Parts: sequence; structure tokens; C-alpha cells
Amino acid sequence: MQSCSLTPSSTMERGVMLAVCLLCWSCSVCVVTAIKRADMFSYGTLSGDLILAEGDDETSRVLSLPKPLFFYGSLFSQLYVATNGIISAQDLPMEKQYVDDGFPTDFPVVAPFLADIDTSGGRGQIYYRVTETPSVLNRVAQEVHRGFPDAKFTPTHVVVATWENVAAYEEQTRTTGPSDKVNTFQAVIGYDETDSYVLFLYPEDGLNYFGTRPKESYNVEIELPARVGFSRGEVTYLIFSRTEGPHYSVTSDEQSVKNLYQVGNTGIPGVWLFHTGNRYSFDNIVPASTGGLLDTPPTGGHSLSLDSTTPEYGEFEEYPDTFDSDNQEEEDDDYPHTRGDPEFQPAPAGGNHHSESLQPASPDAPSSHSEDSGHQLSYGSEDVPLTSEPRYSSEPAGRQYAPPNPPERVPEGDAQRTPKQQPQVPLEVVDVYPSHRNEPPLSPGGHVVSVEEDDVDFDTGVIQYTTENKETCARFQQQCSQNAFCSDYATGFCCHCRPGFYGNGRHCLPDGAPQRVSGKVSGTVTVGSTPVELNNIDLHAYIVVGDGRAYTAISQVPEPVGWALMPLAPIGELFGWLFALELPNSQAGFKITGAEFTRHAEVIFYPGNQRLSIIQTGRGLDDHNHLTVDTVVSGNVPFMPPGAEITMEPFKETYQYYPSVATSSSVREFSVVSAEQGSESFSFQLKQNITYRDCQHDNRAAVLETLQIIMERVFVMYVKEERILRYALTNKISPVGVDPTAPELVNPCYAGNHDCDTTAQCIPLEGQAFQCRCATGYRGDGHNCYDIDECAEGLSSCGAHSQCVNLPGSHRCQCQSGYEFGFDGRTCVDIDECSSSPCHTSARCINGLGSFLCQCQPGFYGDGFYCSQTEGQTVRPRSQCEQHRDSLQSGMEQSDRPSPGAFIPQCDSDGRYQPLQCHGSTGHCWCVDSRGQERTGTRTPPGTAPKDCDRPGEPERPKTHCEHHRDGVQTTSPEGYPIVGAYVPQCDANGQYTPLQCHSSTGHCWCVDSRGQERADTRTSPGSPQTDCHKPDEPERPKTHCEHHRERAQTTSPEGYPIVGAYVPQCDADGQYTSLQCHGSTGHCWCVDGRGQERSGTRTPPGIPSVDCDKPDEPVRPQTYCEQHRDSVQTTSPEGYPIEGVFVPQCDSNGQYSSQQCHGSTGHCWCVDVRGQERSGTRTPPGTPPVDCDKPDEPVRPTTYCEHHRDNIQTTSPEGYPIEGVFVPQCDSNGQYTPQQCHSSTGHCWCVDGRGQERAGTRTTPGTPSVDCDRPVEPERPKTHCEHHRDSTQTTSPEGYPIVGAHVPQCDANGQYTPLQCHGSTGHCWCVDSRGQERDGTRTPPETQPKDCDRPDEPERPKTDCEHHRLRAQATSQEGYPIVGVYVPQCDADGQYLPLQCHSSTGHCWCVDRRGQERTGSRTPPGTQPKDCNRPDEPVRPETQCEHHRDSVQTTSPEGYPIVGAYLPQCDADGQYLPRQCHGSTGHCWCVDGRGEERSGTRTPPGTPSVDCDRPVPVAPTQRPESVCERWRTSLIEHYGGKPDAQQYVPQCEPDGQFSPVQCYGETTYCWCVDQDGREVPGTRSHDVVKPACLPSVAPPTVRPLPRPDVTPPTNTDITLLYAQGQKIGALPLNGTRLDATRSKTLLTLHGSIVVGIAYDCKENQVYWTDLSARTINRASMATGAEPEILINTNLVSPEGLAVDVKRRLMFWVDSNPDMIESANLDGSGRRTLFDTDLVNPRAIIVVSSTGTLYWTDWNREAPKIESSSVDGQNRRVVVSEGIGLPNALTYDSSARQVCWADAGTKRLECVSPDGSGRRVVHPSLNYPFSMVYYRNHFYYTDWRRDGVIAVSKDSSQITDEYLPDQRSHLYGIAIATTHCLSGSH
Repeated sequence: MQSCSLTPSSTMERGVMLAVCLLCWSCSVCVVTAIKRADMFSYGTLSGDLILAEGDDETSRVLSLPKPLFFYGSLFSQLYVATNGIISAQDLPMEKQYVDDGFPTDFPVVAPFLADIDTSGGRGQIYYRVTETPSVLNRVAQEVHRGFPDAKFTPTHVVVATWENVAAYEEQTRTTGPSDKVNTFQAVIGYDETDSYVLFLYPEDGLNYFGTRPKESYNVEIELPARVGFSRGEVTYLIFSRTEGPHYSVTSDEQSVKNLYQVGNTGIPGVWLFHTGNRYSFDNIVPASTGGLLDTPPTGGHSLSLDSTTPEYGEFEEYPDTFDSDNQEEEDDDYPHTRGDPEFQPAPAGGNHHSESLQPASPDAPSSHSEDSGHQLSYGSEDVPLTSEPRYSSEPAGRQYAPPNPPERVPEGDAQRTPKQQPQVPLEVVDVYPSHRNEPPLSPGGHVVSVEEDDVDFDTGVIQYTTENKETCARFQQQCSQNAFCSDYATGFCCHCRPGFYGNGRHCLPDGAPQRVSGKVSGTVTVGSTPVELNNIDLHAYIVVGDGRAYTAISQVPEPVGWALMPLAPIGELFGWLFALELPNSQAGFKITGAEFTRHAEVIFYPGNQRLSIIQTGRGLDDHNHLTVDTVVSGNVPFMPPGAEITMEPFKETYQYYPSVATSSSVREFSVVSAEQGSESFSFQLKQNITYRDCQHDNRAAVLETLQIIMERVFVMYVKEERILRYALTNKISPVGVDPTAPELVNPCYAGNHDCDTTAQCIPLEGQAFQCRCATGYRGDGHNCYDIDECAEGLSSCGAHSQCVNLPGSHRCQCQSGYEFGFDGRTCVDIDECSSSPCHTSARCINGLGSFLCQCQPGFYGDGFYCSQTEGQTVRPRSQCEQHRDSLQSGMEQSDRPSPGAFIPQCDSDGRYQPLQCHGSTGHCWCVDSRGQERTGTRTPPGTAPKDCDRPGEPERPKTHCEHHRDGVQTTSPEGYPIVGAYVPQCDANGQYTPLQCHSSTGHCWCVDSRGQERADTRTSPGSPQTDCHKPDEPERPKTHCEHHRERAQTTSPEGYPIVGAYVPQCDADGQYTSLQCHGSTGHCWCVDGRGQERSGTRTPPGIPSVDCDKPDEPVRPQTYCEQHRDSVQTTSPEGYPIEGVFVPQCDSNGQYSSQQCHGSTGHCWCVDVRGQERSGTRTPPGTPPVDCDKPDEPVRPTTYCEHHRDNIQTTSPEGYPIEGVFVPQCDSNGQYTPQQCHSSTGHCWCVDGRGQERAGTRTTPGTPSVDCDRPVEPERPKTHCEHHRDSTQTTSPEGYPIVGAHVPQCDANGQYTPLQCHGSTGHCWCVDSRGQERDGTRTPPETQPKDCDRPDEPERPKTDCEHHRLRAQATSQEGYPIVGVYVPQCDADGQYLPLQCHSSTGHCWCVDRRGQERTGSRTPPGTQPKDCNRPDEPVRPETQCEHHRDSVQTTSPEGYPIVGAYLPQCDADGQYLPRQCHGSTGHCWCVDGRGEERSGTRTPPGTPSVDCDRPVPVAPTQRPESVCERWRTSLIEHYGGKPDAQQYVPQCEPDGQFSPVQCYGETTYCWCVDQDGREVPGTRSHDVVKPACLPSVAPPTVRPLPRPDVTPPTNTDITLLYAQGQKIGALPLNGTRLDATRSKTLLTLHGSIVVGIAYDCKENQVYWTDLSARTINRASMATGAEPEILINTNLVSPEGLAVDVKRRLMFWVDSNPDMIESANLDGSGRRTLFDTDLVNPRAIIVVSSTGTLYWTDWNREAPKIESSSVDGQNRRVVVSEGIGLPNALTYDSSARQVCWADAGTKRLECVSPDGSGRRVVHPSLNYPFSMVYYRNHFYYTDWRRDGVIAVSKDSSQITDEYLPDQRSHLYGIAIATTHCLSGSH
């Protein structure tokens, strides 16, 4: 057997890595040990770590990152470390919301060991830090480069989190004592500007428990395995919606957790490395590829075959079970998760339709899939089988030996028997199954089982075999599934599936599990007269077996045939029949056919008689238990108009069953709706038979004669952009004539509306009761199931020399390398490799168990695969030395650069290693043995004589501890470069540590003992004399407390650099604290006692004589308040560095406050009283004499107004630093304002009156003489207009800072305006009149001569209209700034309008009449010749519609500013609309008709050729309404005030109104891709100049009339449920309390809307709703043809829940963006805000009219609650705040007078009385409720997982009914509409 390795090549596929590592675990020669604790990254307080508080559910304070890191594709700047083994990028919710749940989490998580951990009572510590320490950065860089050799990564920061000896949570009531099991593990996050990587480290013996018990079910003896991996958390799209982000799991069960420290993916057991984020593009986590095992493949995405062209169902918007984020956790696990990187691709499923690159070629390979599946993937010399069930297979071409002749598979046991009459099959289309190769198959006994043509009954497809040998289980049981048992009967054997599985015995699948199908579609289809070739395009299907839903998708279907194949739902009906929901006394097709069958179908279309043949062949099950079906279509189909919609009504079809054949025939009708033809009806006839192998030996088998398939829903569509054809069907199978709506069949199991998990079976009980039971191979409560790992739990049936591979719901066995399945198909037997002569002709082959050996014959030498004679050898193979040397040299050549420092071995002429090897760069030399291994003790440093390597070595002694230590130090990098700075211990000739050790890089030397441990006090720094290490040590005494303290003080960094500022205690010769201690950096000294504690009152600052510490202490008195104050001030950081700027109070020798206190940093001094409080008026600034604080205070007078003013000014920050720029008033000794006040920062001075108010005219600027404020004030005259104007101008901010740019008018000494005014900032000057009004024509720009304002004006005439107009269009803002772009009219000398007016900014010119009104037809654009305005007008004709339209457009604001972005229609000379209109701002152009209406399909974006508008085009019947994209765009532009900034996001829409595939933030390069609903496509964000390549995913709009937004109410209904679903409001009538799906219809279609909240007014029969897209509240009457009415359309951001108070005629709503609750009258008037505080995420709201009470929910994740108040906003209180998670839905049970809510977090429906009493659970396990109403003891809620309306009985607490609309998308609000108001309506 070849030896195994734990470091497979980095390019090995993941599937092979998995098999190789599993194989290595079973090798006895492999020894796997984890890293030691000492190998972890350093941690603890000495490493600068913070410590998390003890407890069961603690979260650290925010850990702010110096620079943000990328996690997945998002940027985060802070982290939190939690007790429960995780690091998060946002503050964590309560642990019960996540600790017992699997991935994904709702918040971003890095989880090295997510479990319920408890550190209470000192059971472990949790450390964390962010560091830039070079040694840590270097180590992370080395780990990343080893795991990702091509990574260009240099970390700038590292986050280290360590959980040391932490225990699992244990309930205190348990009788046993606390467990002593503790875990230690570490997570390290390294990142730079673009990437992040994460290391998980699990040391040896670090994991002693592997999961924790859930708190809520602690009495049940279950344990949840720890979760290890990553989760992005929820991500948002379209403002309102949230969905799961990507996630990745490293472990899946307890065994995989146990493996964490035994294996790794870096080549080092216990060390796991992952690439976790990138700035530009990142889909999901990428593991390292150096070696080791990944326990589970990456999650968060679906996989495809390597050549697949079909996307998986994650993209199906219409199919929620495969698209909905809530379902991904259940159903995504069934997919093999892969990524595009070939390094990490798992081995694909076997089968001839998969990638040929992984299918070894073999000329003898059988063609059937079941035999293909036995192929093995060859890698190197080891073969890892990929088979799912035991099968003989031909060997890959890579193997150089032949296996024994394998027997072909024979049909299931057919002994010779008397032929009996078979029923005739009434079908023309019949095929013989199976269509295998023509060679006669071999029987295991060597008998040929011949099949003659006469033995085949072509009418039935049954093959009659003739043989004399009876076939038994003993010989043929390998034909049975490994999940089946074999039974012998009189005429042969049969296979039967074991309990818990279903199928035909040859193929068995787990009961209840969802099923996947894959395959290829090929053939030629003629559409009309055009043949279209389909060349092996992909088909994928997904079937939810529990309720019979089958989804099929065919990809890469060319457009003409894609539309034409839409009616071909029979392609997908096959899967509906195979896995239909079984009603009593029936069985689905797979139980009869298994996975191998052939279906022939013929479809004849009417009226055109086109014929199409469909052949579908079941090829078996692949490695993942997925069914493989290939489809061939050929023939003609009718043409379908592009954009057509196909609808099919539900139908029933009868299947007739014969031995080995099932047949059916039916006629179907379908409708085609297209823009060209409207609605048309067609039909086709379907005839089909399905042939298969059945077993006739079991007489007990019941013969089914007829069954009926009930297709309850059929949905077909073709997506043009993606070229995907989709079919969705809901299927049930029953005996013929059974009515599925019969009372006994309305059980949810038969109706398909149960809430069992998709991997669970629904077991019907009596009446409406049912039970959910997890499918075979799954475990859980039936509502939530997870896969059982049979391999990890020892439940597999795999024998010796085999490996177990877990599958969803099952497992498979595969033989180890060197073994193959034996005759029974279950036992692994050794392969005799020698039978294929793999060795050289001059060698002999020796077979062994699982391996073989080649040995050259005597006289030859070589490795057995190549042997040659010693003499006459011309070419010998390269030796090991030459291969070693050449591999290094070729690596240098491939890198195209020299590799200085790399070691190249030297070989002699025979290719052997030269005995003496030297390193060309370092100069070291050493001797090697024949294998190139260094001989111990032979290495010599540069400059010394090398050893004589030819001298025979002494008998080799074992390596000593020193030699092991020395040889284990890594001195060269993996590329062979020397590593500088590594410490290498020195050993003597005997291998012992030399007594003196020195570090060659730092120069430090020290003495060591025999174990290599440093001897205390022997370390010397470079340049100082070394210690004599041979001098005997004094008898060592135990270290003292001082010496321990001194050693703990970290004075050097891990790299050996000194740390400045650290305090190191001083010890005397006996190890005791010296009585005087001094800080080397700060200079402070103090006395200490024997324990090293500072003696009070002994500290002296630098430069002051120290206290005599030997003087005996006075009797110690208690510390005074001053001393406590002083000692509590933190003057040094935790690291011992001094903190500058801190105020430390000074105490006298008695401990009392010194009367004078001074701040050491600012220099201020002041007097204090005995309590240390500052005495008013005693503070002096630095440089002024301090106040005499010993002078007795004058009798204290009350504080004056000035002193109050002064003392209230904050001049220092909370830390004691001075605040610059603050104005502090100055008071005299009597506390009055000093007459002159000056601002110390600005230099302005002014006089003030007794109240401190500035005296007018006294302010002087810095550098000018101050006013004499003591000069008696003239009798104060009233302020003039100029002075009022000047003083009202704000020149300083509230903080006293000057405001730059404000115009301050200048007044003369008498307070009048100076004739010349100038603006200090702009430099403009102008003359003013006595009122300060600017005089016309006097303004001069800066640097020009101002006007002479004293020159008398001409006699002033009254201002004309033009001059008034010109004045109003002021060229300056209110603050005096000039405004650019304003239109200012031009007046002549007489003040009249100039005939020609021009806009200086836009360049347009036009003629005006005497009133300044524009003359029609005179406007000219810039660059064209203006009109001659003096030419008399033609006779005026009336204005046309175009001219009215143009003139009514507001192009300037009321202030005269131009309005940018307004569309101005263009009219021709006759006033008619120009045929081509263009928008001056956006650049779009389009054609219009005579009324100016846009012609459909003519709009072109800027930069593209315009349509020829003179060419006639068909006109659509109606104009399309605004799309969601366009309405959202308009809404945001309005939100931005009409002028979005360059970096603000505005949706980009296509001409047809759909979202552009690429969306960007304004004009930036920050772009991403979106789907058809505008939701971001994960992983597509890019900051690059090159925008991401996004594919459109929206079909173009069909050109047909769209429904008007008017009401179509249901007829003859008393009670109707109204539900909101995106762009429509649906109506669902009730029949009693049952949902009447047959009468459901669309009440109101609202294109471009997102309807969320909905309410009903029973008095006026009106429906009200909130529109999230339009940001409006609307209503409409429930009368036929009624149209919507907008009630409120301002100041709404995200309106959600809505309620109507019928009694008070009020409505209430919540707005979840500003977090408000508002109310208004029902017509929108009287709007008021009720609450805008203490709300975080309000959603649902209801009003109880009878009591006048409001109730609402707030799903704040930190503190969710339900509150209430009166309708006028009084008496607000919390009703419920405990035990809720995401309370989405809210209603009122009027009969019980209770408030009820449905919670998407706890999954419960609960009710409680308004006073908080009587709380009870109505239903414990909902899916994902959003909104809810109550009616007649039933709750009706909208569900986001089922995308439907669910009914729950209050009495039985059971789900009683379900309605799933045909359009599968989220439902939002729900309300109940009645023909009359119900009692207790709310």
C-alpha cells in the first residue's frame, strides 16, 4: 500500500481532497497531532488584550478598527466579541435569537465555535485586541501565503480573539456538578485595504466538548453541535426588503467538530485559513488549499455541472420554494454547493452528460448511465471512486493494468418461465426498454443470456428471456439498491426498498425528501418553417415531494423555439407523475419505474396538425441521488408570437398500467394572449407510453390498472433575456374518479397546504389533524429537519477497505484506492494490479493488499517501472537529487526572475547528492546522506572549515533536544529564501545547548541551563560584556514578589525592541523593593512599603528633592478627601505612559487642599475652599500674578450677572484641555462688566453698558485704536435704520467665531448709511440712497474705481416696470452673495424693456413687447442669429396647444432662478408640436403625435441615433404607465430637492421603464448589478473604473393594452379578504370560514406600486392602502370601475402599516424610516404626528374603534415590543415586551377582547389581554407571517415563506386552509371587507 499524505496538491479538486484525506485517516502509518497551545498567537493582558466580562451572554464594548475591513463585499469599521464563540460586525441580539440556530445568522458573524458558552464563576477567560505588531503581521502574512500562494497580501492590522478554558453553559438545577470540560480556541482576522483572511486555531486538547444543550429544551437529552463558519447576515434591497446574505459552514455535525483539531486546510492540523472578503468582488468564503479536509462544501449558493448552462432555482422568482430566502436553509442543502474556482470544485456526478475533463476515456466503457457512474477519477497514482452505488466499471485509461472481465448488468432476475398472455397496449408509440448495447450480456456463471427478436413482444415492450439457470439474490443482489433488500421467489428474485425508502428496489430514495433532476435536451424543432437545433442544453428540475410541486427549467433555449415550446408542459409533466403527491390507494410513478425508464410521447397540435415527438430516458441516479433524465425532441410546433402569454387550466389525465408499460392519452386546451392577435385558443393531443423494467416474480405485487393524475396548477413562461423556459406544476395522483376536494381529502396532507418541512412527510390523522415526520435520513420535529450524517454517526453499511460518503437523506460507500467492489457489489476486494503488467519488462510485479510493488530483476537497477543494466547504460533516469535540483531551477525559470537566497542541491556525475552541501547565500555547509538528509553535527557557519564528509560517520546517535530545537527553526521561507531575524539555538558537538546563547540579529546574549532555559539575570545587551556562563550559580533562592513584578513588566516588544515609558520596579540584592521607586520616563519618585505599595504623600514630581524613604512613617492617618481626589486621577495609561493635560489637585502635608491650585498644563491658577471648590474671582491666566489665597475673603456678596455669565462659559473640555476661540466676558473686582470687552481670539474690542450689551459704534477691529469707553456717553439717541440693519447682521456664530462672507452695512457717525457701500468679501461697491437702497447703475466690480456717490443724481423719475423687475431679480442672496444663473431683464435708458432680451447663462434670446412678455415664435437657442425685434409682428393668431404647453412650463423659480431639468416642448413656426422632441437636460429624444403625446417605442437615450419621426409607426392602444423604476426615480429626485448631488443614488431606468442592469451612485464608479425588481445581485459591487458586466434579466414589455387602474370587485360575496401583493390588491372571498380560491381575483392593478399596508372602511365600502414606491396613502371605492384617489403624497418616506377607525372617521399609519406614527381624517386632512420618539422599527398598527385604542408593533431587534395608546395619542404604554422577536402581524380578537400577534422571530401566534394578562399561544410554529386579521374564530395571515394566505383555527390551533396565488411573490398587508360593518369592527 502506498503511504498517504496530508498535503495534496493545491490544484486537486475538492472531491479528491476529501477522499484522499478520508483515506489518510484510515492509514495506520499517519500520525495526526494538532498544534500546541504555545503555537497559538500570543494572548493575555501582557499582549495588550482586553478581557471580556464573565457571564453567559456577554458582548464586548465596540472594538473600533483603525481602518475598516472588507467582510464578504461589505465594509465594516467596528467589531464585537461575544461569549458564545463568535465575532460580529454589529452589536449582537440576545443569545436566544441565534445561539441554538444554524447558519445563516441575521447579522455578520465570524464563528470559530458558535455554541452556548458560559464563563461565569471564573470558568475561563476571553481575550481580544486589534494590533499592528510587526511579528503578528508577519506571521499572518506567512500563513496566508502558505495557504494562498498566489495571494498578494500584506496585512496592515490583525484582530486576535482567544477563548481560553471556556466552559459550556449548564443549567443550575442539574443534580450533577458542573462539568470540568473546557475548550480553548482562537480566531485571527488579518486584513489590508482590499482583502481579509481569517485563521481558526484549535490546539491539541483544546476541544473537550463539541456542542451544547439548548436552554429551551434542556430536560431533553439532546446536544446541538457547535457551528463553525461565516455568515454575511441579512442584506437589504429596494429600501424595504431584506434577504439572507451568503454564508459558509465548516462543520455540519459533532464528528466534523471533533475533526477541527485533528485536521486542517493549511497542512497543519488544527489550523484553518479562509479568504473572507475583498473590496471589488466577493461571492463567498474561499478556504485555503494547501492540504487537509473541508468537512462540508461552501454553502450559500447552488451548484451546476461544470458544463452546465442552466441556473439553479435560486434565481426563480416565480418559484418561491427555490427562490425565497426563507426556504434556502431547507432546500439549498440538497444542492452540492460549488464555486467557479476549479481549485475548489467537488468531483462532479458521474454520467455521460457531465464534463469530459473529469471523465476518464475508456474505449470499452458501457453507454448506460448506471454503468458510467462507476468511473473513477484518476489523480496521480491514486484512484478515488466516485460511484454512488456498487457497480462494476471499466478502468480509466490512466491505469496501466486491466481488471477482470466485468459482467454486464442483466435485467432483474428473469428465470425461464411460461409466457403468459399480456394485455395489449393501445398505442402506436412503443419502445423496447432498455435500449442498451447490442453485445450479449454475460451472466456471472458464464452462461450467455440470449435475447432473440422473437422473444420480444413489441406490443408490450416486455422482453422474454430464455435461460436454464434461475437467478437468485445470492448471485444478483448487486442489482438492488444499497437501500433495498433482495427476496428470492419461485421464478427469480426481486428487489424491495427498505422501510423509509421508496422506489422499485433497484433505485430507492428517502421518503419525503425533495428530489432533483438534471439532464440534457437535444434534437431539432421546426418552428413554422424554421428548423432550430438544440444541442445538449441543460435541463434541471426540482420537486417538493411533500406537496407535489414540480419545477422544471431548460436553459439556453433560442428565442423562436423558446416561445413555441411554452405549451409543451408535458416535458415537465413526467417529473410531476414520477413524484406526485399520493392520495389514498395510489402510488407515484417512481415507485414503479425507478430511475431507469423510457418515455415516448407524441404531441399533435390543432388546428395546424404539427407533430412533435418527445423521448425522455431515465439514466439512473447520480452520486448525489439526483435523477438523470435525457430528453430528445423532434418535429414541428406552431409559431408563438414573441411576448405571448400561455395559460392552461387545471386538468385530469388517466394513466393505464400494464406489465412494464404505463400509457395515457388526452387532449389539452391552452390560451395564447399576444399583442398582435389578442386572446386565442388552441389545443393539442398527447399520447404517451412509459416503459420500464418491473419484477414479475413477486406474486404479492398489486397490479394497478388505472390511476389519475390531477394537475391543479400549470404555469409556463419563457424568459427571453436569460433564454430560460420554465414549467411549474402541482400534481396529485389518485384512483380514477376521486374528487380531491372531498371532505375526507381536505386534510392538509392531501391538500398540500401543510406546514411540514420540505424534507419531511405529512402523515394524515383524523379530520384536519396531521403529523410532520422528517424524511428518512433526516432528523428534527418535522417542521424543521436536518440531514443525518450516517457516516459520522456510524450508521452506514460500509465494510472493510471502504469509505462512507454522506448524501442528503442517505449515504454511499466507495472503495479505497487499490480496492474495488466485489461480486456482491458491496464488499471491497483487492485489485490485482499485476494482471495489467504495470512494471518494466525487466522487473517483476508483486501484488499486495491495496497496492503493488515493482522490483527490477537481478542484474538490473531502477525503480521497477524503469530498469536498465549496469553496463552499457546510455540513458539513465534522473535521480532524486537531479529531480530536486531541476525542480528548483525550473521554478526560477518559470518565474522569469532569479531567486537570490534559494538553496540549490549539488549532485555528482552519477546523480547522487554530493556528500558536502553548501548554501550559496548564507555560506553554511553540511554533510548529507544518500537521501540528501543533513547529517547531525556537520553544519559549519561561514568562514570555518567544513567537515570531512568522506570520513565515516560515527554510529548515529539519536538527536538531542537542542538539535531538535535547532533543526525545527524555520530559517528559510517555503521558496527557499533565508528568513532574517529568526533565533537559532547553538548546540555543542554532543548535541547539548552551549552554555552561552546569542541572538545573531539583536545581539543579545544569555546563559542557559541544560534544558536550554534562560538563566535569570544573565542576559546582556549588544556591546556589553557577556556573563561568564561557566561560573557556578549561587544556590538559587525563590524569586521574590518584586522580582516577579519586574519580570512581568514588558520592557521589550516581541521583536526585542525596547518599549519607552514603561515603569519597571527596582529591587535590591535580596529581591526586595527598594524603598524609593522612580519612573524612568516621567521622573516622578515615591516611597513604597514592603509590598511595593506607594506610601501616601511621598510622591514628588521631577526636579523636586525626593522624600527620605528611610525616615520612619508617622502614624498613618486616614486619607483625606483631597488625597483621595489626587490619587484617583489617572496620570499614566495602562501601559505606564504619562497622560498629558490632566489636572491633579495639590494637597498640603495634612492632606487638605492647598489654598492655591494650579493646572500644570494650562498654567491657570485659582484659589479653592476647604472642599476644593474654586473661589469665585480668583482664577488668573498664565503669566499673571496669582491671587493671594491666604488673604481672608471679603464678606461674600451675591454673584453678579457678569460673574454668572463668565462662570457659565466652558473654557476647558471634560478632560481639562483649554477650548480655543471662546469669548469670556471680563468683570471688575465688584463683579460688574469692565467697560471695554475684548475677544482674545479675534482681537475685536468694544464698549458695553452695565448689562454687558455692546454700545453701538464702539467695536474696533484688531490693530486699530480702541474707543475710550470711560468717556461719558452722549445722551443716547434712538438707533437709526442703518444701525438696526448693521447690528442685526450676524457676524459671529453662537460660539463666538467670526462668520466670513456676510455683508455688514456701513453707517456714519450719525447712524446714516454711508453713500458708498462695499462688500468686504466680494469687493463689489455701490452707492445707496438714504434708505440704504442701491442706486441704479452705481455697482462696480472689485479692482475698479467706485462711483462718486456724492455727485448729485439727476432728478429721479419713478421706476418703470422693467426697472422694478430688474430690481426684484437681485443679483445677491439675502446674505449678500451674488447668485449665478439668474435672469435679469435689460432696460433702456428710459427704463423700458429692450425689445431683445437675452439670458446671460443659457444664451437664449427672445423678443418682448412693452410689458416684457415674450413674443411668440421669437426665441432662438444659443449660437443662432437672434430675431429682428424691430420688425413689425404678423397679425397675431390664437396660441396653439403646443404654445400653451410651452408657455405654461415653469423655467424659472419665483425668485427668477433657472430651473434645471424642466422639459420644454418644441413647437414649429405654426405652433404645432415638432415631430421629434428632445429633453434638454437628459438628452432623451422621442417622437410625438399631433397632440404632443409620445409615440410608443420611439424614445432613444442620449448618444444613440434618433428614430425617424416622419416614418409612420403603429401606435399602441394606450400609453404605458410609469414603472416602479421611474416612480422611484422621480420620488428620489423630489427627495433630493430636484438636484441630486453627484454621489447620490438615483435609479437608472431603461426606455421601457425597467431597471437598467447596471446601477451606480450618481456619477461615481461605485456600481453594481440588479435584477428585474431593482434588487442588488450579491457580489457584483465594484469600485473600479470598469463597470461590472451585468446581464439584463427582464423580458421586454409586451405591446398590448395594460389593465386600467380601476376596481373589479368580486361578485356575490359577503366576506372578502383583501391582500396586498406588490403591484396589485387581490380579493379572496370566504365561504363561511373557508378560503374560496375558485372565486379569487385581482381587485385593483397598480402598476409601479408596492402596496404594503391595507385597511377597509365598512361604512363607505372603501379600501385604503399605503404605497411604498410612490410614498403615498390612497383609497378607492369597492365599486366596479372606481379609480384610485391619492390622499397624502408629502412627507412620507416608508409608509407601512395602516388602520382605519370607522367610528371616528380617522386613519392611522406608521412610517418606518423616520420612525413615526401619524393620523389624519379619512380624506387626508387634519394630519398630525402622534409619536416620533422611542420607536425603532414600527410596522403593524390596528385601531379598536369600540374602545378608542391604538395598538402597534415595533420589531426593534434589541428590544421588540407591542404598545398601545388612546386614538388621540394619550396613555402610551407597553403591552408586551418579553418573549417576542419580530412581531410583524397584529390583529384584535373581538370575541375574547384580546390583542393577537404573529411573530416571524419566535414563529408563534399569541394573544394577550390589553392589561397584559391571559397570554396564550394559539399556534407554536408558523412560517414567516407578515400581516394578519381575525374573523369568526379564525386567524388569516400572509406568509412570506409560502407566499400565500394561511388560515389558523383559534379553537383547534391548527392550520385549516391555505391559498397560494398563481403569481408567486411576497404578500404584504391583509384586511377583511364586508358588505356590512361587523360588531366589534376595529
